[in-house]
Amino acid sequence: MAKLPFEKHNFYKETTLSHRRFKHRDIVPLLEELKHNSLFEVEVIGKSVEKRDIYMVKAGTGKTKVMLWSQMHGDEATATMALFDLFNFLRQSDEMDSVRQEILNNTTLYIIPMLNPDGAERFIRRNALHIDLNRDAILLQSPEAVLLKSMRDKIEPEFGFNLHDQSRYYTVGNTSKTATISFLAPPFDHAKTVNTVRARAMRTIVGMNEALQQLIPGHIAKYSDDYEPRAFGDNIQKWGTSVILIESGGYTGDPEKQVIRQLNFASIVSALHLIATDGYKKYALEDYYTIPENTRNLFDLVIRKVQYQQNGHTTLLDLGIMREEVELAAAPQGFYYRSNIEELGDMSVFYGYEELNGEGLTLLPGKVYPEAFQSIAQLTKEVAHKLLAQGYTTVQVEEQLSTDFIPQQLLLNITRNATALNHDIVLEGSANFILKDPSGRVKYAVVNGFIRDLKQDVPLLFHGLVL
Repeated sequence: MAKLPFEKHNFYKETTLSHRRFKHRDIVPLLEELKHNSLFEVEVIGKSVEKRDIYMVKAGTGKTKVMLWSQMHGDEATATMALFDLFNFLRQSDEMDSVRQEILNNTTLYIIPMLNPDGAERFIRRNALHIDLNRDAILLQSPEAVLLKSMRDKIEPEFGFNLHDQSRYYTVGNTSKTATISFLAPPFDHAKTVNTVRARAMRTIVGMNEALQQLIPGHIAKYSDDYEPRAFGDNIQKWGTSVILIESGGYTGDPEKQVIRQLNFASIVSALHLIATDGYKKYALEDYYTIPENTRNLFDLVIRKVQYQQNGHTTLLDLGIMREEVELAAAPQGFYYRSNIEELGDMSVFYGYEELNGEGLTLLPGKVYPEAFQSIAQLTKEVAHKLLAQGYTTVQVEEQLSTDFIPQQLLLNITRNATALNHDIVLEGSANFILKDPSGRVKYAVVNGFIRDLKQDVPLLFHGLVL
């Protein structure tokens, strides 16, 4: 059932939301515009700590109530985009009309697209009180948590969808496949008891897994089912609503999660159709347990079996590099990367989004070019390539950079204080080094965790840092 909505997603995609770091102010006009369509009831149901409006959208007239909430963590925005795609889907007419009408006639949807607008403003997990809303289901210390609990109690939905993003570093079990989507029917006690309420969620997940396997075979996992007594999913399950957790992870070549957004949309439409038609009832509970759990096994870049000499000792080692996103409003996608070496040694049980077999190659720390350049404009692609080929990953620049300078525009790292730099290969150190082949020529250069093959005529990437 997920295949057709996935294929037709471009017809429903909300084009004003094209990256993850959108703000509350970006979605308010979209929600206000929905008020002009009789299909929807749109209301402000409360306010955040910083007095931003929290909206709920109601659609459908069916007896089965379904509540969906997204972005209770401000930096987990993938499903929020998918929900706006869902609004567009519900108000169109095409060959999916039969599915659309079954959902609208048999269910009533209550959708909170952004529960934590203050966190979204900063693109951080917690709210403006620095409280994790998903650990506030019992004490209800935050107004956003109070609101979610009150809506759940007022609506008393049969089904609930708890929509999140998880780390992109999870794999499906111990395989190399990214855990692109992870599901969970949260337990409501330490014993992980399965009652009628939780069983409904589990059967629905089995159906959702079956549908998504047609689109991303092997990339679906089950989130850890450890009981968390403070979490909303666990408690809402306890309070009588069948909760389905959807976690959006990582997918190769999809840093802004637009493919994963498409998968979210297809998965939600598939699930709502299963609920609307009671289709979930045909699935066996035991099949839920066959979905492998996700495991944190991934790095952004893994380099294997390189030779490295330190203190007179030659070592054959692997390196694992992580690329951290650092918030920067002026950057095209709202961030730049800062990369570090997060693992050294035997990485045979880990995988990388990118991998390089370094057999026969020798690793050397990157050098700082001794002569200063007057300006960044002098660092052309040709100059950068020549410097990398000599083992330099960082240069000194005398130019004073403006406050809105975007580091991702750099071909190399730049610095004004070369004596303070150390590119030694150490755990949690910077990822700036070169790899020489047996002839002594530099074959690869790694600048701020991004690898370049110097023997291939490909454009240089722009991911250096100001150090």
